[in-house]
Amino acid sequence: MDYRTLGRTDIKVSLICLGTMTWGSQNSQAEAHEQMDYAVGQGVNFIDTAEAYPVTPVSKDTQFLTETYIGNWIEKRGRRDDIVLATKVAGPTRDPIRSFRGGNNRLDRRNIVQAVEDSLARLKTDYIDLYQVHWPDRSVPSFGRRGLDRIDDGPDTVPIEDTLDALAHLVQAGKIRAFGVSNETPWGLSEYLRLVRDKGLPRVASIQNAYNLLNRTFEQGLSEFGLREDVGLLAYSPLAGGNLTGKYLGGVIPTGSRRDVSKQFVRYDLPNQPVASARYVAIAQAFGLDPAQMALAFVNSRRFVTATIIGATSMDQLKIDIASADLTLPDEAIAAIEGVHREIPDPCP
Repeated sequence: MDYRTLGRTDIKVSLICLGTMTWGSQNSQAEAHEQMDYAVGQGVNFIDTAEAYPVTPVSKDTQFLTETYIGNWIEKRGRRDDIVLATKVAGPTRDPIRSFRGGNNRLDRRNIVQAVEDSLARLKTDYIDLYQVHWPDRSVPSFGRRGLDRIDDGPDTVPIEDTLDALAHLVQAGKIRAFGVSNETPWGLSEYLRLVRDKGLPRVASIQNAYNLLNRTFEQGLSEFGLREDVGLLAYSPLAGGNLTGKYLGGVIPTGSRRDVSKQFVRYDLPNQPVASARYVAIAQAFGLDPAQMALAFVNSRRFVTATIIGATSMDQLKIDIASADLTLPDEAIAAIEGVHREIPDPCP
């Protein structure tokens, strides 16, 4: 397992990060603990979660179960020092099921401090290694939306400076070791970095955005920040919601799959996705590669990537995904991938 430095901190994280979005809905606590045991045994030390998980599907009945499962594992195994633990604070939302702290979960100090305290209690730990803003407080194109043609912030939108001050306070208090952003734009990341420089505050360590063969928009502006400013990408959805495994080809939706149980995930239901997915799967087959491992290995190989966040509902999937860390794609496969990307660029942003 390869280990990379998280931003300009002294924290080393495994190239493969274990995602947990399905724990509490599609996965039981016993299955979650089995995944953690196996992953840690394979050298994975990086675990990513969020107060909003699970989201497959979103339900008040399962809210907070993912962090609770992880906390129970930490208590049961006594291996807190063996993992780098990342979680997230939810931004504002119109969805009442995703609302927190009385339905006013803005990214201000009150909300962020309370969210950290609540996560610490569920995770049964005294500190969080990486605390992330799950999505911005302001109105931005995210979760598949393309572009921004007007500023649509509300009067109660919290300025980035206030969010940053709250995060810096938590670093200084020892509640979190480092912080990062997620679903962020080039302007937003540059504003965080500007305020850090101007105010002498702790530095943003990472950015967690979607990145996969069907969505390489991170390369258009944000990758330069990763390379020049050491704000590495924690790539989520590296298999494009499972589409790059080939299991949905031909319109098939396997029983129990994410597209079967979570109807809200329509980000990849776009016209050019099926043909692009089929061509990437064909490349993998031509080179004798597992399609999922090829897609993950491509993400792993990017210099601006700090970690690739995998998510599995079965142990077989988990083993395949973790093994991608040992795969180096041949130059010919990379060339074939780039050929498809030139013809069908970013069909699912």
